Amino acid sequence: MHVANTPRVQSTLGIQARFAVLRSVLSCGVAASAIALAASASAQEAVATAPADQPITDNSVDEVVVSAVRQTMQNSIAVKRDTTAIVDALSANEIGDLPGQSIGEAIMTITGATADRGNYGPTEVSLRGLGSFLSATTFNGREASNGSGDRAVNFGQFPSELFNGIKIYKSQQADLIEGGVAGTIEMETKKPLDYGKRLAQVELKGNYNPYQKRITGSDPWGWRGTASYVDQYELGKLGDVGISLGIQRNQVDDPAESYVASNTWVACNPSIVSTGNCTEVSRAQAAAGTPFYLTPNSMTYRQLTAKEKRDAFFGALQWQPNDRFDANFDVEYSKRNYQEDRHDLGLAETRYNLHNVQYDDDGRLLYAEGSSTLQSVSTLFQREEEYIGGGGNFEFEATDRLTLKADISYSQTTRTDLTRSVRLRSDPLDIYGVRTAINNQRVPYVYDARNGFAPTITIDPRFNLDDWSLFSDDARLTREEEEKKDRIFATRFDASYALDGFINKVDAGLRYSRRRYTTYDDLVTIDQASLAVDRAVNLACRTNFPQSDYLADAPNNTIHSWATFDTLCQFRNYLGTEDPGGTGDTRSVANADVTETVWSGYVMASYKGEAAGMPVRGNFGVRVVDTSVVSKGLRAGLEVVNNSDGSIRLVETGEFDPTRIKASSFRVLPSVNANFDLNPKTIGRIALYRAMSRPAPSSLAAGRTITLQDGTDFTSIQEAIGEIVASGSPRLKPIMSWNADVALEYYYNRDTILATTLYYKQFTGGFIPVTIDEEFVIDGQNVTVPVTQTQNSDDKSHVYGAEFTLSNKFSWLPKPLDGFGGKLSYNYAITNFKNHDIRLGDVIDPDTGVVTEGMIPAAGLNGYSKHVLSAQLYYEAGPLTLQGIYRYRSRYYQDFVGGNAQLRYISGGDAFDFTAQYKLNKKVDIRLQGLNLFNEVKVDSMPIQGSTRNYQYFGPQFFASIRARF
Repeated sequence: MHVANTPRVQSTLGIQARFAVLRSVLSCGVAASAIALAASASAQEAVATAPADQPITDNSVDEVVVSAVRQTMQNSIAVKRDTTAIVDALSANEIGDLPGQSIGEAIMTITGATADRGNYGPTEVSLRGLGSFLSATTFNGREASNGSGDRAVNFGQFPSELFNGIKIYKSQQADLIEGGVAGTIEMETKKPLDYGKRLAQVELKGNYNPYQKRITGSDPWGWRGTASYVDQYELGKLGDVGISLGIQRNQVDDPAESYVASNTWVACNPSIVSTGNCTEVSRAQAAAGTPFYLTPNSMTYRQLTAKEKRDAFFGALQWQPNDRFDANFDVEYSKRNYQEDRHDLGLAETRYNLHNVQYDDDGRLLYAEGSSTLQSVSTLFQREEEYIGGGGNFEFEATDRLTLKADISYSQTTRTDLTRSVRLRSDPLDIYGVRTAINNQRVPYVYDARNGFAPTITIDPRFNLDDWSLFSDDARLTREEEEKKDRIFATRFDASYALDGFINKVDAGLRYSRRRYTTYDDLVTIDQASLAVDRAVNLACRTNFPQSDYLADAPNNTIHSWATFDTLCQFRNYLGTEDPGGTGDTRSVANADVTETVWSGYVMASYKGEAAGMPVRGNFGVRVVDTSVVSKGLRAGLEVVNNSDGSIRLVETGEFDPTRIKASSFRVLPSVNANFDLNPKTIGRIALYRAMSRPAPSSLAAGRTITLQDGTDFTSIQEAIGEIVASGSPRLKPIMSWNADVALEYYYNRDTILATTLYYKQFTGGFIPVTIDEEFVIDGQNVTVPVTQTQNSDDKSHVYGAEFTLSNKFSWLPKPLDGFGGKLSYNYAITNFKNHDIRLGDVIDPDTGVVTEGMIPAAGLNGYSKHVLSAQLYYEAGPLTLQGIYRYRSRYYQDFVGGNAQLRYISGGDAFDFTAQYKLNKKVDIRLQGLNLFNEVKVDSMPIQGSTRNYQYFGPQFFASIRARF
């Protein structure tokens, strides 16, 4: 039954609540800006203030001791003011003074920056509401590898305690490494000689996780210890040497509770009621008016307990043999061990026997009755991720005018995942051979998504989900080992020559980098058909449901527990070992081996002088970038293996043919930055530049991923193959954009800035799915299967945006209110960029170029949010500092790493963090911190907005720490 679109209860309330908060914060911000500026101007004569509150002059000196929070804001304002490009920054005097538990959390306090959030904190960072793939991130001026397969940096592996500065270049200039269409994030560590003093610092932090209390027999406490040391030494004729060392151990638990549907969604015809899988609707049928609703292949409730241990080490050595030569060496190492103990309740066939269906105008499934095989899946997931990086940087003043610089670096991340899983399914008979009340493998259920983001699934009460004996058949054990390795070698040479006159400096440089990304996936599948063995293992490996109050915070949830089993016990009893090992042959058609080689060069001129009586400074230049890609893959024949449950699987024959695909691109990137000192307190900035962002390394893979349909009722191999998707598209070209930024910044004093930037980006080219017929040899027969991949389109699109920053210390208020201060950052963007669903969206014929219209709307830019807001409020009174940080981000589209997947949308959400710091004396301080205090739920939808695929709760986290400096 078709149901006209009506407001969804929870969604409407959620949107109203979010915008109520948004309006309140923005209203307060506008009012505060007016009050702050007016009051500061009128109260200067009446109120004696600290020098830090006086208008900025060339000789103003702040001799007042201020808190770390206020000092960081002052430094950040100063960096923004003095930089030639359009920049926002976070800069602390002392190592360890950046806010947050990781660099990701610290970055989110910078204007226009936000991040995806997982149960272990922020992951990928987006700038100006645009996705991480449009941003570049450098570590001390270098690219950093990661284990995800994209170009984002895993900020969780870098502890914020070992950094002291972050810059985000919103506009580009020729000497920056290419890749920052949305911006370039530069993470900085303090150079030991530049730091100029000895420091020994130790911090011990305890972590309390309330969600962990729900886990039976678990300890909700974790800890984190950090130690750092900085010192300088005079070596006589050998010059000066400085060292900086930092080490950290982090050990915490990260529980999560979630509901998740499959990544594959199909369009079903409601006019045809089938007792098997629903009848799919094609693009052509939808265009002709055939109605459809959208449903996933499966649905799962997941309970998991996660444990994480991370060790990190940072070391730096700086040597200055004389005042003309400066050498810096650094090394970074991080090792992370992460483990999830998962227990899943799955509905394996959510396209089967659907009837009494209700759906809305967009095809969103609102209600259905169906029947599905139920399964209890026990999984132990273990990840080991190791990062090592380092290099040397050398600077030589060859003459009073000529400075030469060289840098060489290496970065490597290796991520190894081991997943052991056991599946048990429902059956007409229980483990004792007695017929169940359902007397069928498939159990009736009701799906109801009419009352909010969390669908209610009601299982036929005749089937007791907590009865272990009902999960009695189709035992399948899988062992999967996957390794991803990302390596970057880079070197660069730069020369800078000082001139007299309007053009005061010319810079030029060359850079070479070679990046290699490889993956392999070794999968072992073992089916067990003996019912006697199933019964023995079932009885031996039962566990009580591992937690209380499962999804208690989710509205309308009816499933709170189910029969669970001990994963390793099942492996021991089925196989006689906890780990049967891999196949010994890691070759697979899904593997990736991508090598990217980049040569780039630039010339940039800096200028400073007057134009029409107005001081002006800036730079102009051009960067040329030559990129070549070599992507290697394998092709193999396939054999059909009949499973014991009547389904099939495809395995490779073991005979492989290599494939090698080459691609290249050459791009020219001009840039101009101009800064005008309109008056001593006001700066106007203009930036014009061309920028590029390359596809993720995993998106350039040449592999193939074969997805089989769930179920057993197939008449042919073609019908059983759900789809074959290219695991990458090696010929993808960079996304290019022409950009214009205009900024106006008002600096009243060291604590106060009011800034706004308007920006425009025009993209030349987008992404569109393309389907190409490929032949596969399956059981000795040639089978033609359409393979879907992604190619560049000729579409032109744009982004319009504006960002605002207000920062002020409320010293104009009477005591004790003068201890308050704050910062408000807001970014607004709109775009018409289009990403099409690879299964249900527009598709292009590679031979004719004809585009077939899709069934569902296209998404925008990956990571694009219309609204991004960050609000900070702090209070300092003597040794006490209190700080609250509120963040909001509206909904956005998020691609899966590697691309070539269906559309996924992340719902908008907010978060609130709070920190209290008290200085016991000059050397010791204590901190209390709470993260995610709203217990914000993360909701994502596929393949249209509002069609819930996944929601998950992480719970708040609390930290208490003591830090000593000597």
